[in-house]
Amino acid sequence: MSTTENTQPRLLTPDELAICVRMFREARHWSQEQLAEISCLNVRTIQRVEQGRAASFDTRRALAGAFGFEHIDALNKPFHIPTEEEIKTAAEKFDREHVTLTAVPLTTGRQLAKLAETSSMDLSEPAFELPRDAAETFAALVDYFRGYRDCADLYSEAQKFEVYDELQSHIDTLKAQGVSLRYAERKLQMESRSDQPGSKPVPVTALYVVAFPLGKEPEQFATPKAVGIGF
Repeated sequence: MSTTENTQPRLLTPDELAICVRMFREARHWSQEQLAEISCLNVRTIQRVEQGRAASFDTRRALAGAFGFEHIDALNKPFHIPTEEEIKTAAEKFDREHVTLTAVPLTTGRQLAKLAETSSMDLSEPAFELPRDAAETFAALVDYFRGYRDCADLYSEAQKFEVYDELQSHIDTLKAQGVSLRYAERKLQMESRSDQPGSKPVPVTALYVVAFPLGKEPEQFATPKAVGIGF
């Protein structure tokens, strides 16, 4: 698409939808598998769309939701086809507002407990919509992890084995429910809200614990640079 062509709003053809979906996906550094999970579509559907094959009404709705359009039917109505320059600008904006982190496998309770001991805060969330039983297990894991983090220094080395076992139990249950965990650590500067002059940002370590479908874990994930963190 030329940066100088006239792009009046109109319905996207399958080929144009393919170009837009691929551009929107790549601008966010998502794989086809990640887009499939975020949109609750299967990978074959994403592949068909990006090959320029016809997409159903519901598929276009799901893609609009995944890309964060305000209107759920944005891709089912006359659409402003972005120019190359607009796509480039959007990608640069995304990069300014997000940071890409390496997704490290989280497989043992001891591993998670040690991360709790070295982190000051966390952002723990699923990267896709979990079934009810898996959502409850993940919530229990996060609650237990945060509780241990708040008082880890009160545990003896022998008592910590109970913590390892409890966290391991949750991790094993999630795996049986088709959920895999990945984590990343990030150094942040927390700004003080104090009105005292000369107050300086406090360095903290934030931990990201993210749930992905088993067997579809990414090597990296993008997250906003400015985030709300759980204590």
